[in-house]
Amino acid sequence: MARAVRAAFQGGAAAALFTAVTLPLASPLHAQQVANTDSAADAVAPGDVVIVTGSSGTGKRTKTKASYSISTIGEDALRMQAPTSVTEALKSVPGFWVESSGGEASGNIRARGIPVDGFGSVTLLEDGIPVQHDPSLGYLNADQAFRLDETIDRIEVVRGGPSSVFYTNAPAGAINFRSREIGDAPNGLVKFTVGNTGQRRTDFWYATPLADGWGVGVGGFYRIDDGARDPGFRANDGGQIRLKLTKDVDHGRLSFDVKHLDDKVALYLGIPMRTYADGEIRVIPGFDGNHGTIAGPQTEHVQMKMGDGRLYDFDNSEGTHVRRTQFSAGLEKDLWNDWKLTESLRYSKTDTQRNGVFPNQLLSVDAFLKQSQSLLSYVPGATRLSLQYANAPGHAYVDPNALVIVGGLRGVTMPLEEAINDARVARKFSVGTQSHDVTLGYYYARFNQSFSRYSSSALLGAQSQAPLLDLVASNAAGQALGSITDHGIYNYGYEWENASGTSKTNALYLADEWQIDPQWRIDGGVRWEQVNTSGRTERPTFVNLGTFATSKVRTGTGVFDYYDHTFNQTGWTLGANYQLAKNAGAFGRWTRAFRLPNLSSYITSPTATPVIQTMDLGEVGYKYNGGMLELYPTLFYSKYNNVSYTNTIFTLDNMSSTPQTGYASTRTVGLELEGTLRPAPWGDLGFTLTLQKPEYRDLRYTDKVNNLPVPRDYSGNQLVRVPKVSARLAPGVNLMGDKLRLQLSYEYEGARFVDSANSVRLPSYTVLNFSTRYQISPALSVFGYVDNINNSQGLTEGNPRAGELQSADAGANTFLARPVIGRTVRAAIKYDF
Repeated sequence: MARAVRAAFQGGAAAALFTAVTLPLASPLHAQQVANTDSAADAVAPGDVVIVTGSSGTGKRTKTKASYSISTIGEDALRMQAPTSVTEALKSVPGFWVESSGGEASGNIRARGIPVDGFGSVTLLEDGIPVQHDPSLGYLNADQAFRLDETIDRIEVVRGGPSSVFYTNAPAGAINFRSREIGDAPNGLVKFTVGNTGQRRTDFWYATPLADGWGVGVGGFYRIDDGARDPGFRANDGGQIRLKLTKDVDHGRLSFDVKHLDDKVALYLGIPMRTYADGEIRVIPGFDGNHGTIAGPQTEHVQMKMGDGRLYDFDNSEGTHVRRTQFSAGLEKDLWNDWKLTESLRYSKTDTQRNGVFPNQLLSVDAFLKQSQSLLSYVPGATRLSLQYANAPGHAYVDPNALVIVGGLRGVTMPLEEAINDARVARKFSVGTQSHDVTLGYYYARFNQSFSRYSSSALLGAQSQAPLLDLVASNAAGQALGSITDHGIYNYGYEWENASGTSKTNALYLADEWQIDPQWRIDGGVRWEQVNTSGRTERPTFVNLGTFATSKVRTGTGVFDYYDHTFNQTGWTLGANYQLAKNAGAFGRWTRAFRLPNLSSYITSPTATPVIQTMDLGEVGYKYNGGMLELYPTLFYSKYNNVSYTNTIFTLDNMSSTPQTGYASTRTVGLELEGTLRPAPWGDLGFTLTLQKPEYRDLRYTDKVNNLPVPRDYSGNQLVRVPKVSARLAPGVNLMGDKLRLQLSYEYEGARFVDSANSVRLPSYTVLNFSTRYQISPALSVFGYVDNINNSQGLTEGNPRAGELQSADAGANTFLARPVIGRTVRAAIKYDF
């Protein structure tokens, strides 16, 4: 046995961990010893939390006995924070840098320094099943298809560890939203929320047991909102409804869940910022940096000309509009000879329309007019150019900052149909006085996705709710002879795509929890996964319809390029936990994870040659849960191999985005600290801290400058948008016999960089939030929230359209960037029954 332990730790082969299960089963003489070992190992310390994410088998696992890093966010914590998005809900998770400045959907997560946008390194689960098999499909991130409401009871977040074995596309972690259980007695709630952004929201939940072991629950929300960054029209509008059924069966339980989402939310993008004489970065004069957005009434609805003569109906009031129907079914059942079966099925159909006004370039008016001199040839007799308001011909554009934005009116349509199935069998075996809790699983996923995109560039004033501008040509006497642009449109069709594809995934995984004695446990697992991606992409061409605005309209040719590729990879994890006491333990783990190419790798680039991305992840941690103090420090190491970087630079001369793709590796070492201090019954302090050194390794490529090759080497530079220091403090007090709670949160993000060259720096910033709860009666509670009390304009990202390898904004005094959302105020009343 000792040799097996050493073999497992020395990593000769992942199979060494499982050799013990082939030994003869223990005799009845050892049964009591095994029972004592299992009983001690499964004991739950007071105040500890039973978790279900990141583990399997027949036993139960608690937070302080897990051999991996996991954060739990309970119902009370969620209500005190009242997060407006998935990413907002994860601000208290150490090791995660989250960006929620884009609105209620379209967030970004960087986990443990892994430099992948969106949800490319973590998976989003609902009741243990992926919300979306691949959570990062280009313009279709999993958080767009999921909304938080009162049907969710708690969140469990696994950082690294076994997430890559039990779940697909989860090398850096898994975020599991657990829905409410139905319970043994009727119960329900209704909650009304109002806000200073015009928000009106209703959440509800009702559940009751029925006859013959059945139970039913129904809940959801509906919300309208003008938006934290007001575009001049309703930004957020919609909701969802869920029906949940459960049935107790012989030695098991069935569950059925149907949910329909129909919701549209605004997409907030960059605004003009400036570095001032005092060194501080703030919004340009006249622009509302806390609540302003360049999207406005003039860009709300635009009929854009297409190359085939049709009109594209760009409706920015749609924002990110998701219509999704999701059906889930589950079975947990004890089988013969102590086997346990867990079966999870999810089918979903999602239709997404994603519209946005993207700020591609910020230029001075003089620079723009100078670059545009060659366009005078489009208007005979013209000798000078000027900018005028598109909706007020003859009125010159007047801007105190003398700036103009070249924006993109981008519309993307993405229907997705998906089926996911995850089946597991588990059994606990005894070997002498020890036990093995073994899980064997099979995962299958298939989805069909279509993708179409059409974009036109527009001239916009550098103002909140930006006006459309026309480039007007005049003669020497100043008489306007004609407009080069078309009602503010500079160039129709600078983007056009038409593609579709199918992805099929098969995976097998095996895991074992080896309880050596009441203190020592070793667990590990291995996952083999294969993905096949196939589809077609229509070849584009350019047509000239006779005017400058229609001189380079990108459109389809009717000729398709086809692709059909298969990839497979094996990953594994091995960890150990030593339980010092019921409420204290230490753990260590090493994981070899991977991420296979997905449809996004091909859907607009059928000739692309993506590579399998692999990661080496290590962690060592301590866990303590006492009455006065909870403390979870973890040292971690992340090495990301073969990560691809696409540098997309928007250029005015041809109105296109020119991609540059490179591959590199990254390395991050760091410390995560999570905990709660309760020095008195009336007060507590929650805290998280992340200290890390995130850097590129082997990031080298050859650039072209004046048609000459220039080598670039960014090895050792800090990762894009990943801070070295992140911290959150959440002090709270309970007064009036715990009827009143007051809570403040202090959030700090260290300095970051826009690009791999580290040429554009995003300074550190702090955000203060306040929340309160007063319990009027056992059934009635009121809540108050003030987010971003200090009206911080902390920058979460620069302008990715200026390039993320080397930003074109380097050295610029005025540039585009996206700050956190300004101060908002909300109040809610909740009634439980």
